[in-house]
Amino acid sequence: MALSQFLFFSFLFIFFNLSLPNEIDVHDLLPTFKLPKGLLPNNVESYTISPKDSSFTVQLTHPCYVEFPNQLVYYQKDIKGKLSYGEVSDISGIQAKKLFVWVPVTGIDVDEQFHMIEFHVGFLSEKLPAEVFENIPTCKNMGSQDSPFASI
Repeated sequence: MALSQFLFFSFLFIFFNLSLPNEIDVHDLLPTFKLPKGLLPNNVESYTISPKDSSFTVQLTHPCYVEFPNQLVYYQKDIKGKLSYGEVSDISGIQAKKLFVWVPVTGIDVDEQFHMIEFHVGFLSEKLPAEVFENIPTCKNMGSQDSPFASI
C-alpha cells in the first residue's frame, strides 16, 4: 500500500472515530486530501463521508452557479462522488457549460507538478490553474434559461 493511501485511510479512521460528522468545515477538510478548498461553493449545508469506501455526499442550501475564469459551473443541491488523495471520482451533481452545452463533471484530479486542477467530462478534460480554487467561491442564482435543466 502506498504511503499516501495509508495516510488517507489513517486520516479517515481518526476522523470518523474521534470526531462527530460535520465538526470540521468541508472546505477545511479538502486540503487534507490535497484538494483545494475552493472546489465547493460557499453554501454547503452539510456533508457525509463513508469510512468504508470514501464516498461522500455534500448538500448545498440550494442549487447555484459559480463563475470561474472562462468557466461557468452549475452545482446541484446534492453532490456525490468518491474522495481520495488528490482526486475526486464518480462525481454527480456538478456541470460545466461548454459553448452552449452543459456537460457533467465526472472527475477532478490535482496536478501538483504544474499546479493545475484537471476536470474530467466523460473522456475529455480541461485544466485550470490551481490558484483559481484557493478561495471559496460564492454561489449565485441565475435565470432559468441558463440552467442545465431548463429543457427537462
